[in-house]
Amino acid sequence: MDTVLIGEILSLVMFFGIILVLMLGYPVAFALAGTSLIFGGIGWLLGAFDPSNLGALATRYTGIMVNEVLVAVPLFIFMGVMLERSKIAEQLLMTMGQLFGSLRGGLGLSVVVVGALLAASTGIVGATVVTMGLLSLPAMMRAGYDPKLASGVICASGTLGQIIPPSTVLIFMGDMLSGINAQVQMEKGNFAPDPVSVGDLFAGAFLPGVLLVLLYMGWVMVKAVIDPKSCPAMPMNETERKNIVRQVVVALIPPLALIVAVLGSILLGIATPTESASVGAVGASVLAALRGRLTLQNLRDVMKSTAEITCMVFIIMFGATVFSLVFRMMGGEALVEEFLSSLPGGALGAVIFVMLLMFVLGFILDTFEIIFIVMPITAPILLMMDVNPIWLGVMIGVNLQTSFLTPPFGFSLFYLRGVAPNSVSTLQIYRGVIPFVALQILALAALFMWPNLATWLPTMIFR
Repeated sequence: MDTVLIGEILSLVMFFGIILVLMLGYPVAFALAGTSLIFGGIGWLLGAFDPSNLGALATRYTGIMVNEVLVAVPLFIFMGVMLERSKIAEQLLMTMGQLFGSLRGGLGLSVVVVGALLAASTGIVGATVVTMGLLSLPAMMRAGYDPKLASGVICASGTLGQIIPPSTVLIFMGDMLSGINAQVQMEKGNFAPDPVSVGDLFAGAFLPGVLLVLLYMGWVMVKAVIDPKSCPAMPMNETERKNIVRQVVVALIPPLALIVAVLGSILLGIATPTESASVGAVGASVLAALRGRLTLQNLRDVMKSTAEITCMVFIIMFGATVFSLVFRMMGGEALVEEFLSSLPGGALGAVIFVMLLMFVLGFILDTFEIIFIVMPITAPILLMMDVNPIWLGVMIGVNLQTSFLTPPFGFSLFYLRGVAPNSVSTLQIYRGVIPFVALQILALAALFMWPNLATWLPTMIFR
C-alpha cells in the first residue's frame, strides 16, 4: 500500500483515537502527546512518518515559552482569581442586586451584568459558572425566582467568559490565528499582509459579546412581562436604602473602573493585552488591599490557583503541539484540505462543517482541547479559502459557548449541577437553558449573515 495513503489513514484514526482516549478519562496533555507518539511510531514502522520531524518540537516549545503575548494569560487569570477570592465579585453581585432588585426581573438582570463583568475578568467558564452558582442561585431562590429561569440565567452568563474579552480563550486563538494567517498569506505570495493580533480578536469579540448580554437581558425582561411570578421584585429595606450610595461607591465603581481601564486600554490601542493584563493583576491586588483582604494566606492561595490553571492550559498546549506535528507530517492536513475543499458551498460550506464539528466536540472536550486540536488542522485551510481570520475566531468562540450550554452534555450545566441545591433538579436546569441556547443560535446566525459584527470594530480601531 502507498505510504502516503497509509499516513492519511493513520492520521484520521489518530484523530478519533485521541477523542476516544480523552472520553475514557485520561489526562488531556498526556493523552494528546502519548497517543500521537504511538501513532507516529506505527507510522515510522510502516514508512509513513519520519521520527526526525519530532526535532521541531524543541523550537516550537521555545517559541511558546518566549511568546510575550501569552504572558497575558497568567496575569488575567491572577486578576480574576484575586477578584473572586477577595469577595469583590460577591460584593459586586449584592450591590447590583440591591440597585435593580426593586424591578421585576431586576435580580436576573444583575446576574447577567455581573456574569459579563466576571467573564471580562476571569475568562474561565467553569470558574465563572461555579462562582455565579454559589453566589446568585441561593439569592434568586430566596427571592422566589423560578428555578428554571435562575438556572438558565446563571449558566448563560457564566459562559460569557468564552467570548467577552479579555478571555484567555481569545488570547490563545488570537495568537494561533496570527501565526496561521501570516503563514497562509506568505504561501499566497503576500509578503506584507495585514497582521492579525490578539487585540484584533478582542475588538472583534466585543460587539458580539455585548449583543449576547443584551439578548439575555431582553429575555429576562420578556419573562418579567409575560410571567411576573417567575422573577418577582425584591424591594430594598430601609437599611439597604440608606447604605446604597456607599455600597455603589465602595463595591461597584472600583471593580467597574478596573475592568473598563483594562479592556478600554486594549480596545483603544493604548496598551497591548500583556501590558493591560499586568495593570489588571496589580489593580485587583490593590482593590483587595483596600478592602483589607490582601492577606499573605489569600495571596498564597491566589498565586497557587493561578499557577495550577496556567500550567493546565499550557501543558495541554504542549501536548496538542505533538499531535498537530504528527498529524501534519503523516499527511492528515492534506486529507482535511481535500475533504473541506470538496464540500458543497465552498468556503461557507467548509466553515459550517468545522463549526458543527467543534459544536459536537464541545460536548466531550474542553475549550482549550478543541482549539488546540482542531484549529491547527482546519484554520490554515479555511484562511486559504479567504475566510476572514477575525470573523472565524469570533464564530468559533460563540459556537463553543453555545455547545457548552446545550443539553444534555453542555459543560456549563454540569458545573451548575455540582453546586446547585437538591431542590433544583437537573431537568429544571436543562429546561432553563433552552431559551438561552435559542438566543445563542440567533447570535450565531447574525454573525454568519453579517460578518461586520466581528470585523467592523477592529478595522475602525487598528487600521
